[in-house]
Amino acid sequence: MSERSDTDAGRDLQLGKVAFIGDSIIQGGSWDEWLTASTVVDEGIGGATSDDVVERLPELVEAAPDTVVLLVGTNDLAYHRTTEHIVRNIETIVATFRRDLPDVRILVTSILPRAREFGAQIREVNRHLWQFAPTAHAGYLDLWPVLAGEDGALLEQYSPDGLHLNEAGYGAWREALGPALDSVLRMPPRTRPITLPYDEFARPKTA
Repeated sequence: MSERSDTDAGRDLQLGKVAFIGDSIIQGGSWDEWLTASTVVDEGIGGATSDDVVERLPELVEAAPDTVVLLVGTNDLAYHRTTEHIVRNIETIVATFRRDLPDVRILVTSILPRAREFGAQIREVNRHLWQFAPTAHAGYLDLWPVLAGEDGALLEQYSPDGLHLNEAGYGAWREALGPALDSVLRMPPRTRPITLPYDEFARPKTA
């Protein structure tokens, strides 16, 4: 009998209602075909920035998902948003879900590699997200080791254009996502309220 891959294992995860939130990279994932034991809602919108997700927060929270997988921020780079702007928006998104849906399971996903010119800023954003996620009782999935080449760009075998993923790219993501979601599912319950200092953040002004 052959060993089950992490991708196969992900099919059995019972995550309840799972909202995949982000941009076209989320939108292209066909997550419902993979997480067959869960109810998947694809909230990916092509061209979405972190500002767009912040704007949609009321409706996203109202949908009351049991699990949230968040990947957003790459389109912000094209608009020359600062690292602080992107990080503050993503923190606001996570903090809002945690405040309004205290028991929701959250997995923050690193911004994917793309053209080398964006590499340094993406790494800096991801470093902040890695540090922030545990403070919000959220998981963090770093896809950089999975998808990036030595030069910091998205590996050619995983992308047709250096930005979006092909099926091999999504397959590599799912291999890492299965264990990450399982880890979030197994996180111990919170034993005390989490104080988040991010509620005071106003939505950053855009240029």
